[in-house]
Amino acid sequence: MELRQLGRTGPQVAQLGLGLMGMSDLYGPADRGESIATIQAALEAGVTLLDTGDFYGMGHNEMLLREALAGGRRDNAVVSVKFGALRDPDGGWSVSDGRPVAVKNFAAYSLQRLGTDHIDIYRPARLDPDVPIEDTVGAIAELVKAGHVRHIGLSEVSAETLRRAHAVHPISDLQIEYSLISRGIEDSILPVARELGIGITAYGVLSRGLISGHWSKRREGEQDFRGQLSPRFQGANLERNLDLVERLRGVATALGATVAQVAIAWVAAQGADIVPLVGARRRDRLQEALGATALALSAADLARLAEVVPADAAAGGRYNDYQTAHLDSEQGAH
Repeated sequence: MELRQLGRTGPQVAQLGLGLMGMSDLYGPADRGESIATIQAALEAGVTLLDTGDFYGMGHNEMLLREALAGGRRDNAVVSVKFGALRDPDGGWSVSDGRPVAVKNFAAYSLQRLGTDHIDIYRPARLDPDVPIEDTVGAIAELVKAGHVRHIGLSEVSAETLRRAHAVHPISDLQIEYSLISRGIEDSILPVARELGIGITAYGVLSRGLISGHWSKRREGEQDFRGQLSPRFQGANLERNLDLVERLRGVATALGATVAQVAIAWVAAQGADIVPLVGARRRDRLQEALGATALALSAADLARLAEVVPADAAAGGRYNDYQTAHLDSEQGAH
């Protein structure tokens, strides 16, 4: 599998990464055995970047990953951990905590749950508006110096925050949503990341399944993250977005590929500094996603995709108003 460099200072990783959130949280029940088998199958296929968060299932995801990496597999993985999102015993969400003392506390617990002596990439999941990003990144830099963390990443921050953080310590990559129907980073965030030599790990490349080719109108209202918090999965928005998927399906069929493979390949084609993260929870979905690595989109293919799915084609925001208000990346100009 092709390797890509995460920024000027980050690690080399395979061209496709695996996001583990859905194996523990937010997308309904997942099968533990199948989840572990999927992680191990990804590693065997050459995937190296595995993305988790200490708040995914309140630690469940990290312990799941530890089990999957048993038997010497840890050496083949680049483990990315997000921290800072506070939960309650009922699974609810609170603010993000970026205080230096909290950063080190979170890291201590993650190292224990993961059963490892270092985290390859450590990043706050969201900006804490009450703590300067310089303080949060400075605390992670101390963890780097101590050998507990190898690289520093960020998630869902603005171009300005990216500059401020990078001035304290080199940032390897910015994890942020990027897909055919979520193009907000293109205006200013992506140019600044490239100016600074910061890679992009793109999550939501299938827009949480919406443009996977597997979603349908009959699934509206499913009681998981999508039906509750994403306007794109609701009512008339869903109908319009599924119309886009059918247009995308026409292009995919002509290319001898699936809708998901074309959507993933489109993100990968936006630059060698971008690594798509797929959220496969089962081996069959993983195999489909891996097929995207063999799909080379031509200039004509990309032009056709721009016609059928224009940059502003999606109906509805990627998060509801409350969630969007807590995204630094969504504040002001993109």
